[in-house]
Amino acid sequence: MHRAYSRMLGGRGSARAGRLLAAAADTAGSDAERRMVALLRKAGITGWVLGHPFGPWTIDLAFVEARVAVEFDGWAWHVDQMRFTNDRRKGNALVGAGWTLLRFTWHDLTDDPGRVAAQIRRAVAAAA
Repeated sequence: MHRAYSRMLGGRGSARAGRLLAAAADTAGSDAERRMVALLRKAGITGWVLGHPFGPWTIDLAFVEARVAVEFDGWAWHVDQMRFTNDRRKGNALVGAGWTLLRFTWHDLTDDPGRVAAQIRRAVAAAA
């Protein structure tokens, strides 16, 4: 895909193709994760990884050294009781293992991204 994009660079649709290619390369699994990645980059917050394994679960976004887990809670994912219950169990296991757990919604990311970035920055700093 990157080679095809490079061949059409400057052509019609190449700007949009570049944005799509960058979005696909960030390994984000959802629009919320993509927004969070952009927010963290814009805020200059580093040291995070997407999709960090934790026991039988995966942490949406983790600051592994600081043991800060960031989870995205959305209606689209929590459509049934099993997923909702599993997410609660994961959160409890994280807290029980000494992690700081932050949960954000789509509206948090879109309506008040500055507050989200500040909360993450404080949690990571407090854990250091």
